[in-house]
Amino acid sequence: MSAFNRQRFIALLVKETLQIVRDPSTFLIAFVLPMILLFLFGYGVSLDTTRIKIGLALQDTGAQARSLATAYERSTWFDVTGSRDVTSLKADLVAGNIRGIIVIPPDFGRRLDSRGDPASIQVITDGSMPNTAGFVAAYAEGIRASWAAGLADERGVQPLPPISLAQRFWFNPELTSRYFLVPGSIAIVMTMIGTLLTALVVAREWERGTMEALLATPIGMAEFLATKVIPYFILGLCSMTICTLIAIFIFGVPFLGSALALLAIASAFLVPALGQGLLISAVTKNQFVASQVALLSAFLPAMLLSGFLFEISSMPRIIQFITYVVPARYVIPPLQTVFAVGDLWGLFLRNIAVLLGFGAFFFLLAIRATRRRIA
Repeated sequence: MSAFNRQRFIALLVKETLQIVRDPSTFLIAFVLPMILLFLFGYGVSLDTTRIKIGLALQDTGAQARSLATAYERSTWFDVTGSRDVTSLKADLVAGNIRGIIVIPPDFGRRLDSRGDPASIQVITDGSMPNTAGFVAAYAEGIRASWAAGLADERGVQPLPPISLAQRFWFNPELTSRYFLVPGSIAIVMTMIGTLLTALVVAREWERGTMEALLATPIGMAEFLATKVIPYFILGLCSMTICTLIAIFIFGVPFLGSALALLAIASAFLVPALGQGLLISAVTKNQFVASQVALLSAFLPAMLLSGFLFEISSMPRIIQFITYVVPARYVIPPLQTVFAVGDLWGLFLRNIAVLLGFGAFFFLLAIRATRRRIA
């Protein structure tokens, strides 16, 4: 192997760049698919629990019962379908048209007027969707408690509560799921570009035989990997920048951090992503197999095991241990933090160090796998 040659290095970079420009599938994966993914998470996917469809069975025609029914109908949490027949509402619940039923019984007003006999309501929820069922029950009770407190205050019998709670949510006061879904989806985009795209493009060269011809030239392995990585590294940063601008100016996601912090986080994550893509291509040497391995080993873990959609602390213990070997786990919190909180370099530097460690490991394996196959 000869020493580093700048002219040769630049020529190989130009060759990789031209290959990217001439390949329509590269732009499809690098720009079109990320935009679709970003818009899906920005508009199509929402974890917010507003406007849940419920049924309201009003079996009491008294003033108090109608007042409570009005409180539910005016709530911002529920989209209420009224009825006096519980049976028809149960059919809608089974069919999935509504997510819960609130029953105001016939003796509601009488029991409310009777001191010492508290008036109660019935809340029926669909246990096949535990999270939604919990939300419906909690919100239904919250509305009833607020209405009862207001009624007691009107009657002049409102007791002083032992504890007064005032909720305050840091960093995302409106609890808008878009504010953490969209920044997290940027990590998914970089996974697609870094791992999936690199694995496909390099595997294509193995299939065509151009990789063997390239490695037969007097080029050092570090120089070879650099010419493969740098164009896709820049491509990943460009796609990340576009996604960030869309997140800020189209989706209205607040960005409280600095561009430097975002660049450092994205760059650190692209290192293991690109290294994993090179390793997959060197081992498989086939586009179809490379795409399947990249999806199973990078894309799906980044989607499911990184804390992007599901809290890691709520996963089974064995799955929590597995998440420690998922590089995306270490980029999701910094990305969400740099958007919603600002620059917390103590958090960023720890995660960046782990990501660079993953990158060194993947590149080392890619070098060994490439040498072994060509020898």
